[in-house]
Amino acid sequence: MLLPCLLAAALAVGSASPLAAQQWPTRTIRIVTGTPAGGSPDFVSRLLAEKLSERLGQSVVVENSAITGVAAWNTVAKSPPDGYMLSMLTGAFSARAAVAKSLPYDPIKDFTFVTLVSGYPMVVATAPTSPIKSFADLIARAKAAPYTMTYGMNLPGSVHHLTGELINVEAGTSMRGIPYRGNTQIVQDLLGGRLDVMIETGTIAFAQIKGDLLRGLAVSSRKRFVLEPDIPAIGETLPGFEVMSWLGLAAPGGTPRAVVDRLNYEVGEILMLPDVRERLASVGNISTPSTPEQMLDYIERDAARWSRVVDIKGIEKY
Repeated sequence: MLLPCLLAAALAVGSASPLAAQQWPTRTIRIVTGTPAGGSPDFVSRLLAEKLSERLGQSVVVENSAITGVAAWNTVAKSPPDGYMLSMLTGAFSARAAVAKSLPYDPIKDFTFVTLVSGYPMVVATAPTSPIKSFADLIARAKAAPYTMTYGMNLPGSVHHLTGELINVEAGTSMRGIPYRGNTQIVQDLLGGRLDVMIETGTIAFAQIKGDLLRGLAVSSRKRFVLEPDIPAIGETLPGFEVMSWLGLAAPGGTPRAVVDRLNYEVGEILMLPDVRERLASVGNISTPSTPEQMLDYIERDAARWSRVVDIKGIEKY
C-alpha cells in the first residue's frame, strides 16, 4: 500500500525547492488540529510548526480550539485559500466521510491536499492475564461463540470502530464493538474482565504495551510495524489486511499550487531530519511524506474502503 512506500517517493518530490510563491508567507500561518491538545495530532502539528517557523521565517502556530472534527475541518474549508490557514487532518477525516449522512463541506473539492505527514497502525490488545494469547486465538474464539466477544473502541464511526468491523468482515466473525469516550475506561474494563479486547491507535497502545499494562495481539499494518516488530500483524492471520491511520496537511480548496509546492517541499525536508524522525517515533509515528496527488489518492481509497465496511455491516450513518 501507499504509506510504507512514500518515503522513497518523497526524495524525488523534495529534490529542489520551488521557485514560485516567493512573496509567501508574509504573516503568521495557523495550523488547526481539529483535536484536543495533548494527543498525537497536536504533538506532530507543534513539531512541524516549530520547524516550519525556522524555515519560512514566519510564525507558525497550532490552534486547539473548542471546535473539533467536522466543525474544525469546515472552518478550514471555508477559509480564504491563501496559505495562511492549514489543517492537520487525521484518519478520522476519511472515516467521517464514510459514515456521515451529510457534511458541510466536500471532503475532496473543498480542500487542497499538501502532503501526508505520518502514519501509525491500529492495535488489537488485551489484558496481560487474558486467556486470549494471540490474534489467531481471538478469531478462533470469536468464530466459536458468535456475538459474544467484545472489543472496546472509540465512538461509533471512528477508525477504531471501523477497523473492528473490517476484522469482522475479513474474518467472518461477529465481535461486538463497545463504544467509549476515552482510553482510560476502556483499559479499566479490559483489566476488569468486562471486555475481551480493545482496538486503539498505536500512538496510545504502544506505550501501554511497553509498560506491561496491556498485551499486544496484533497491529493493523500490512507487515509488522517497524517501531514494534515483536507484535504480529493482523495480516499474518488474515492475509492482505491493512489499516494505517495517518496525519496529513491540507489547505482550503483553491490554494495556489505555488504555495502548496513550497509547503510540500518544506515539510518533506523536515520529515527527513533525524531528530524529527526520532520525535515522531517517540509517539508511535513514522514519517510518510508524499506528493499532493498521492495524498488525494490515499484519502479517496481510505474513504472508499470505509464506505464498503459501512455498507456491508449496515452501520448507521449520522
